[in-house]
Amino acid sequence: QVQLVESGGGLVQPGGSLRLSCLTSGFTFTTSPMSWYRQPPGKERELVAMITGASGTANYADSVKGRFTISRNIAKKTVYLQMNNLKPEDTGVYFCSGQFTWDPTVYWGQGTQVTVSS
Repeated sequence: QVQLVESGGGLVQPGGSLRLSCLTSGFTFTTSPMSWYRQPPGKERELVAMITGASGTANYADSVKGRFTISRNIAKKTVYLQMNNLKPEDTGVYFCSGQFTWDPTVYWGQGTQVTVSS
């Protein structure tokens, strides 16, 4: 059964840090690309970071490069998003997603709220 459960969101001041976690089941990280998306208030969902399956190569949206880091722990079946130097424009609901290479379906978690405000 495929499941993704995010945690780690919250309220943080500008310049602060948060680490999001996504506990998964049903995925094999060495073959499945895993991603973090976010949906700012009143806007569409956007890709923040992705980590490929075989090589574990990370890619980032320009708006978060140098501040966010995506990583994975294969043994713990968990994907992380370390977010540093947070800005108010980083506010939104953050979603973890995963795919299988043979299936175009994108699987989503329930999301976790991140609010950056003084």
